[in-house]
Parts: sequence; structure tokens; C-alpha cells
Amino acid sequence: MPQPIVFASQRYQYLRDDLLLHAGLQWEPGQLAIHNFPDGEHYHRILSNIRNQPVILLGGTIDDQETLELFDLANGVVQCGASSLHIVIPFFGYSTMERAAKQGEIVKAKNRAILFSALPQTSQGNNIIMLDLHAEGISYYFDGNIRPVHLYGKSIVEEAALELSKGEDFVLASTDAGRAKWVESLANDLHVPAAFVFKRRISGEETHVTAISADVKDKMVIIYDDMIRTGGSLLHAANAYKQAGAREINVITTHGLFSGGAFEKIKKSNIIKRVICTNSHPAALAIKDPMLRIKTVSELIISYFRDIGMHG
Repeated sequence: MPQPIVFASQRYQYLRDDLLLHAGLQWEPGQLAIHNFPDGEHYHRILSNIRNQPVILLGGTIDDQETLELFDLANGVVQCGASSLHIVIPFFGYSTMERAAKQGEIVKAKNRAILFSALPQTSQGNNIIMLDLHAEGISYYFDGNIRPVHLYGKSIVEEAALELSKGEDFVLASTDAGRAKWVESLANDLHVPAAFVFKRRISGEETHVTAISADVKDKMVIIYDDMIRTGGSLLHAANAYKQAGAREINVITTHGLFSGGAFEKIKKSNIIKRVICTNSHPAALAIKDPMLRIKTVSELIISYFRDIGMHG
């Protein structure tokens, strides 16, 4: 099978470079010409010859502009005759609007899935690969000519937990009962206890912790949360574990958005000692602080392509 040609949207060029570094010499970097017109319109041109070649396209749905650029590039790849298209979305956004809670609410996650499902099909098909979805149901919104693949970053989380614990016993914890099954599965694999907090919702924006499911007194607690946005839920949970007697609290997240000064809030809380997140979202890379360590998702992505016969 021919080795893939790898492209990326502008804000995910860093991940393309990292992916190519980990893949070695087998994968070819795709070449693009990009510039902006005075009226704000964006120009893209695929310079590489991709006819009858498999293409991997990296990008995120982190905002509407990024989503549209990714869609335009994907369309261009099909129009230029690629034999197959594999769109890798390390962070699929719009997860807060993955379902309608009130009459008339627009389900943005579904709309974005419909958009990518409308892409013309390559001769060998289109795939969309997503990592640690905040809402697993998003996969079922895709239809027609595109096949969704949900990758789980379990190996990255487990490795990060072992790095943080440094051989000490610890409790793997979640921010709420909603992530309990996922955290319990990770804890079982690591042979450590699992814990989660019970919450009572007071208002649309306020919750109160009512109980903790496990004994954390004098223990290291490592909280896993798939996504840190504002950090509010994380800090509430961390405070609850601290009040329950946890000796030390560390955090692992797949997607570090850190919106609205979230990382500074986490640091200033003096509750959390260290944070490990992946490079699935470009916002995490902008933070330069020894408290934050970033792990790459490249090996996980390469492993997927190796499993389907597209590497080495």
C-alpha cells in the first residue's frame, strides 16, 4: 500500500510536524499554499500531487473558522483525486451542544457531523478519526459517505498516571459520576482504587458536592477529566478530595482548552500539584509553565494507521 501524504489545517501544523517526526521517513508531508485576501477570504491550494494516493488530513473543530478550513481542505483533497481520505480530528468541539435540552436548541455537534458526512467520497472511502470524545454519541451523528472512528487515549492516561505516581499508591478519581465508568475501567487496568464525587445541582451554573465514593484520606489522588475548559468542575472536585483528606492531588486530561484563564485559576488554587494533558488542542501549547506537562497523541494516531495497514 502507498504511504500516506499528510496535510493539516493552519492551527494543527504543529501536530502534523510531530506526527511526521514519529512516523519516520515513510510518510510524506503534504504541501499547501495559503494566504488571505484583503476582504478576509482565505486562499488554499494543494501543491502536492495526491492523485491515487492516500491522504491523512489533520485538523480540529475548535471553532467555526477552523472547522470550515478543515472542510475546505477535505473537499480539495477529494477533488484532486486522492485514493482515500482520513480526517484526524484530535479534538472534536461543540460537545456542549451535542444534544438539545430545550425546545429549539440547535445541536451544533450534529450539524458539524452532517457537514463532514456530505463530503464527496474517494474511491477507497472517507474516514473521520476522533480522540476521547466528550460525548460518545457524537459518533452516531455521522452518516452516508464517511466512517467515524473513536480512538481512546487510555494508554496515554495510564502512562501519565504512572509518571505522576512515581511508584506510590494512588487513587484514580473523576470529577463527577458521569465519568465514573471510564475512570473505573482505567483504575482496574492500573490495579488501583477508583473514586468519584456525587453532586447536587443548585442552579444552571452551580453544583454542590454531597459525597465521595471512596476513602482518599492521606492518599495521592490523580483526577482524570477528558476535557478541561474553564476548570470550574475540576476545582470543585479537587477541593472535595482535599477536604476529604487527600495528601496530594494531580490531574490528567486529554483535551486542555484552558479557556478564560483556567490554567491560572488552577495554579492559584494551590490544590493541584501537577497537570498532564495531550497536544490534542493548540491552546495547551501556549502555556509555558513547569506545572503543566504535555504528552503527544502522535503514537496513538500512528498505531491506528499501523493497524489498518498504512504504516511501515
